[in-house]
Amino acid sequence: MLDSPTRDHLDTLHKLMADGDFIVLTGAGISTPSGIPDYRDSDGVRRGRQPMMYQEFLAAPESRRRYWARAMLGWPRVRQAQPNAAHEALAGLQRHGLISNLITQNVDTLHDQAGSHDVIELHGSLHRVLCLDCGQRSERDSIQKLMEQQNPYLAGVDAVQAPDGDTLLDPAFEARFQVPQCPHCAGERMKPDVVFFGENVAQQTAAQAMAAAESAAGMLVVGSSLMAYSAFRLCRVIADRGKPLIAINLGKTRADDLLDLKIEASCEQLLPLLVRELDR
Repeated sequence: MLDSPTRDHLDTLHKLMADGDFIVLTGAGISTPSGIPDYRDSDGVRRGRQPMMYQEFLAAPESRRRYWARAMLGWPRVRQAQPNAAHEALAGLQRHGLISNLITQNVDTLHDQAGSHDVIELHGSLHRVLCLDCGQRSERDSIQKLMEQQNPYLAGVDAVQAPDGDTLLDPAFEARFQVPQCPHCAGERMKPDVVFFGENVAQQTAAQAMAAAESAAGMLVVGSSLMAYSAFRLCRVIADRGKPLIAINLGKTRADDLLDLKIEASCEQLLPLLVRELDR
């Protein structure tokens, strides 16, 4: 039997979303139960060290060597991560027609794996690698195999997982690392096809997300502190137009003053209950 607050939350969510055309915006909090660390604590404060900045990545070969050495060890855990009950519940809500668009800040493709379709990847995907010299993209798995062949000394090295496929690797392991070359042009300026800190969201992606927000009946935020402006601005559009703005998030969000309803609960537990209610 559901407790009273949970029942009230489910009833409110069901009522607000019953007519469909809601958009959902997800952040790192939806993927932490799948074993992928997030960047911020419950107060929205960034954890650990400063992530690699885009300008730093571009500036020096040493920065790219450091990034790829750590990322080579971090990728297998991202690749093996599986969608959890919250991802699957959102795919179910989309099948019920209650979600018109799903926008994610995450770069793990777990929404796609759970069965969601036409996901707007606000910050790209770790499953692709982009060459900054020729503009061609490659599958990350193929680049991973190349790095493992060229850097066998890292086989078996255990590193602590960090957000977005990064790891906490002893710098002593970085100096010998061979950076992968682009299989299309042999260039050495390859980066994951994601938006780094200090880099702008692709114009077409930003426009697609904004159009979804402008046409939506309301927005449900799941597992995001909304500290990144690329996500917060979408909430501003919803609020400025008087549409319902709801968040399921454990901790502070940048949009707390704009929210019509905030549910501090586990999305992995709450969202499946919502789908179950719809199936009754």
